[in-house]
Amino acid sequence: MSQSLRHPEILEIARRDGKVTVEGLAQHFGVTLQTIRRDLSELADGGRLERVHGGAVLPSGTMNIGYEERRHLNMEAKTAIARACAAHIPQGISLFLNIGTSTEAVARELLHHKGLMVVTNNMNVANILVANPDCEVLVSGGSLRRTDGGLIGALATESIRQFKFDLAVIGCSALDAEGDILDFDLQEVGVSRAILRQSRRTFLVADHTKFRRSAPARIASLAEIDKFLTDQPLPASLAAACADWGCEVVVAGRR
Repeated sequence: MSQSLRHPEILEIARRDGKVTVEGLAQHFGVTLQTIRRDLSELADGGRLERVHGGAVLPSGTMNIGYEERRHLNMEAKTAIARACAAHIPQGISLFLNIGTSTEAVARELLHHKGLMVVTNNMNVANILVANPDCEVLVSGGSLRRTDGGLIGALATESIRQFKFDLAVIGCSALDAEGDILDFDLQEVGVSRAILRQSRRTFLVADHTKFRRSAPARIASLAEIDKFLTDQPLPASLAAACADWGCEVVVAGRR
C-alpha cells in the first residue's frame, strides 16, 4: 500500500483507538517498522498526529483537521447518513445547509428533490446543487474561508437572520458525552447558532468518529435538535437523554 493510502487509514485508526503504535501499524500494513516511523513523523510534521514513545496520538482538540482529509474520511458512512437524511427532507421546502463535508454529502443526495429553496453558507454545497434545475440556491454573504469554502462572520450571521427556514441540516466537528455539539471556529459557531434560531426544525448529521474528537467551542445541545442522523448507535446514556429531550436518533442503514 502506498504512503498516500496509508496516511488516511493511520489517522482513522488513531481516531478510532485514541492512539497508534509502530508495531501495530507495521503488522496491519505489512511494512517495516522504519516505514511506519517515517509515516508517523510526516503526519506529526503536518500537525495531524503527536509522536509519543512507541507510536502517536491525536493532537489536542483545538484545531480541526484539513478539509481534503475530512472530505475523504469515513466517506461510506457519510453517504449512508446523507441518504437517510435526504429521505427525511420533504419536497418543496426552504432548507439551510451549513459548512461541512457531511452537509455536502446531503446536498449530493438532493439532486433529484423538487421545489427546494436552499440557503447555504457553503460554496461547495452551492456548486453541487447547481446541477438540480428544480432547486433555487441562495448563498449567504460572509467572509470566505478558503480552506473549505465556508462563509462566516458577522455578514453571514446577519444575512441568515433575514430568513425563517422550514428545516436546517447542520454538521459539526465533535460531540461530547453530554450531547453538546462542538466546533473549532468561533465565527462559524456564531453562524451555526443563528441558523438554529431561524429554523423551524433542525437535523444534525454526524458520523461516529465525531464522538472520538474534541473541540473547544459549543454550538448547542442535542436537546435543541429534532433529528440526529448518524451511522452507529449512541452510548446508552446519551441515547436515553435524546429520548428524554425529544431528539429522534436515526442510525443509517438500521430500521
